[in-house]
Amino acid sequence: MTAMRDIDDYAPKGNRRGKRSGTELFSVLAWSVALACILPMVAVALAAVGGGTETIQHLADTVLPRYALTTFGLVALVSVGTLGIGVGAAWLVTMTRFPGVRIFEIALVLPLAFPAYVLAYAYTFILDHPGIVQSTLRQVTGWGPRDYWFPEIRSLGGAAAMLVLVLYPYVYLLARAAFLQQSGGAFLAARALGKNAFQAFWLVSLPMARPAIASGVLLAVMETIADFGTVSYFGVQTFATGIYTSWFSMADRSAAAQLALCLLAFALILAVVERSTRGKARYHQAGKQHAAMPPAALAGWQAAGAWVLCAVPVCFGFLLPVLILFNMGLQSEQDLLSRRYIAFLQNSLTLATLAAMLTVFAAVCLGFYQRLRPGRPSSAAAYMSRLGYAVPGGVIAVGLMVPFAAFDNALDAWMRANFEIRTGLLISGSIWLLVAAYMVRFLAAALGAYESGQSTVHANMDSAARSLGQGPLGMLRRVHLPMLTPSLLTALLIVFVDVMKELPATLIMRPFNYDTLAVQAYRLASDERLEGAAVPSLVIVAIGLLPVILICRQVGRR
Repeated sequence: MTAMRDIDDYAPKGNRRGKRSGTELFSVLAWSVALACILPMVAVALAAVGGGTETIQHLADTVLPRYALTTFGLVALVSVGTLGIGVGAAWLVTMTRFPGVRIFEIALVLPLAFPAYVLAYAYTFILDHPGIVQSTLRQVTGWGPRDYWFPEIRSLGGAAAMLVLVLYPYVYLLARAAFLQQSGGAFLAARALGKNAFQAFWLVSLPMARPAIASGVLLAVMETIADFGTVSYFGVQTFATGIYTSWFSMADRSAAAQLALCLLAFALILAVVERSTRGKARYHQAGKQHAAMPPAALAGWQAAGAWVLCAVPVCFGFLLPVLILFNMGLQSEQDLLSRRYIAFLQNSLTLATLAAMLTVFAAVCLGFYQRLRPGRPSSAAAYMSRLGYAVPGGVIAVGLMVPFAAFDNALDAWMRANFEIRTGLLISGSIWLLVAAYMVRFLAAALGAYESGQSTVHANMDSAARSLGQGPLGMLRRVHLPMLTPSLLTALLIVFVDVMKELPATLIMRPFNYDTLAVQAYRLASDERLEGAAVPSLVIVAIGLLPVILICRQVGRR
């Protein structure tokens, strides 16, 4: 067998030197991005170790057990909830037919547009003690405040419910794709052996889809441990809230770094598990032909039950919150066209645009480097860059703020000592460090979109471009980028919307008096001004609908 050769080896000999220099450029850019992505993790580990054992011992004696138990409890509840709703809904819309099933195929994705903390604001407004639900209950029954029991929305269970409603689409999308790809042969064989539909699903279809389902659940879990807005507003003390409290309320950077290290370790374990599960997400058909699974037609009470089961997550995860927020916005005194809100919108759009452009540029450098130099080095750079998707925004913020704040302080001290000039916070006080944090956090999403498009560009096109004298830059500009325009636009849109919704990193790293729509919504909700928080929340949801519409179009085509 012939060993795989570098793509530069196929270039004409007279042009190899220039082409190799272009390849080296992408190598430098790709590894620069990879090192930038692991910098926050290394900085968190070093800051945690530098904090000494006294801080971690104090944390272990006071808040660490509570943070760990609450975080694990939240993860367990979200895992069970997203698993049940996602898998059940995916099976119903894929393997059965009932009135409205085509609508539910798309509508079940809509809750992805909501950040969990926005959902928390909406349901707190109607379910809290002064809300319309309990107020109506007291008026109808004549009960007093202590005459009845009502579930507390500001609790661990309430936070888990909000997260389940917005995260189950991860499981739904992956489970639905897995069910669609399954052949009906094994399922029909189980039915022929006397198993009913549920037994055949449990014994045949579910095990074959298990790797995809596990990946969806793990993605939901990683979003859960990264959540700050929901648990903070509900007063649920997790590692994410502990990091923010230690950084701002207690001004203890060592404690924040050590808590961030605990959360980082948990997130990286989940990333390794998800990667391993995704790598095993395959099965093989015994037959030569792929027989489509015949959907079962439901009627009567079965059709009604399927309709209700699919309608409940759509209603409570999208329709009802939109109506609540719209009503809250009408009651508020917030003017979306005022100078303050225009400034919030401009700040949000500026950060999202810069972060999307930088992140997609980094994804192109990494993806094209893998194309030019396939092998372990390029794969390692891509893998290191993907780790950021498993790291919560608060951890990335701490990991970047600690070293760059130390650098700014050292530079300021040196300039004052030698030139009597105060430089201030040149890096840690700028939006560029915040944009870099966004890039680290969301690079995996952009890289995935770019690689999915790049896989459609045949290797013969690269060889043809090289034979015509094109170097790496020319091949990227003339061949790849024109063909990958839809994938690049998708990546830009995904990162843009994710940045609009990101809260913990923005809260910790934003420059002074540089607030965004997400920060304004969080601030108003923290002051119990929920009607006012509905206005920026509605804007965030409206923008969040853009990638969801793209996903819905893909679901509809399939």
